[in-house]
Amino acid sequence: MRLRDIALVGLFSAGLVGCTDSGGPDDPPDPATGLRLEDVGNFSFPILLTAPPGDPRLFVVQKGGAIRIIKNGATLATPFLNLAGRISTGGEQGLLGMAFHPNYATNGLFVVNYTDTGGNTKISLFRVGANPDIADPNSEGVILEVPQPFTNHNGGMLAFGPQDGRLYIGMGDGGSAGDPQNHAQRRNSLLGKMLRLSVSASGQVSIPTDNPFVSEAGTRPEIWSLGLRNPWRFSFDRQTGDLYIADVGQDAREEINVTSGAGSRGANYGWKTMEGTICYQASSCNQTGLTLPVLDYPRGDGCSVTGGFVYRGSQIPGLAGTLFFRDYFPGWVRSL
Repeated sequence: MRLRDIALVGLFSAGLVGCTDSGGPDDPPDPATGLRLEDVGNFSFPILLTAPPGDPRLFVVQKGGAIRIIKNGATLATPFLNLAGRISTGGEQGLLGMAFHPNYATNGLFVVNYTDTGGNTKISLFRVGANPDIADPNSEGVILEVPQPFTNHNGGMLAFGPQDGRLYIGMGDGGSAGDPQNHAQRRNSLLGKMLRLSVSASGQVSIPTDNPFVSEAGTRPEIWSLGLRNPWRFSFDRQTGDLYIADVGQDAREEINVTSGAGSRGANYGWKTMEGTICYQASSCNQTGLTLPVLDYPRGDGCSVTGGFVYRGSQIPGLAGTLFFRDYFPGWVRSL
C-alpha cells in the first residue's frame, strides 16, 4: 500500500470542525483539487462531525458535552443535546462519540458515548424530541456501563455497521501506560476491545447471537474483537463493509488495522504483545493468531493517530477507496 501526504486538510472532517483556517467561504480553491476550506462556525473542542442517514444537517459533537447542529450553512443557537452536567471532562474524558440508529428518520434514536461524573464509560440511548433539532434530555436509557481504572484511553467511537446494522463500540485498555492490568488480552474485561450490540428499531438492546465469544465461559459476550490499546476513531467502508481501526500507540508506533466485515469477527489486534508491527518491550514474542496492522509508522512521524474515512463519493473518482486519516500532534492528513 502507498502512503502519501495530502495537503488539503479540509478533506478530513472528523476533528477539524473547529476551522482553524484564518479564511472563510471565499478562500480560493486549491489548484490541485479545486477544493477549498469553508468556515462553518466556532466550536469548543469539537471531536466528531456526523449526520443521520440521508439527512442534510451536520452534527458537531463537542468534548464538553454539547452537540450542535449546522443547518443550511448556519450553526443553530440551541444545542441538539447538552450533557455537560452528566460528564467528566478532564484529560481524555468527556462526550466522546455519537451514532444515529439506521432507522433514525422514523424512530429518532441515537447513541452517545461519554465518561460520567465518576469517570466511567456510559453508552446511552436517546431519542429526538418533538422539535427535530432538539433531543429529549430526559429520554436517556443507559445500555452499557464500563468501569474505568484510569482517566485515559477511554476509546469513544460508536458506529452502526453498514451491512449488519449492529452497534460497534471502541473501548480503550483503561489507561495508565502499558496496560498494567492486561485488559486488552483478558476476555473477562470489556476494556481494550471492540464491542458489538444489537439495537432494534424500537430501542431494545441485546447481544447478537453471532458474536464470536457468546458461548465461551469466562468471556464477556459483548466482545467482537480484542487486543486494542486506544481505538479513538474507527470507521466502516460503506461500500465493502471493511472495518478501519486507528489504534493510538504507546512509545514507538501508531497503527491502522483493516479487516473485512467477516475477518474482524474475533480478531486479536495484538496489544500488548505487539505495538504496531513490533514486539512490545520484548526481544521476541508469539504472534500466532494475531491480526497485525496494514500500516504502522514511527513516533518520528506522529504520536496520536486519528482514524478517518474511506472516500466513496462521486466528485473525485480517482480517490475512490482511499482512506484519509490524521495524526493529532503534527496535524498532518495522509491517505492510504
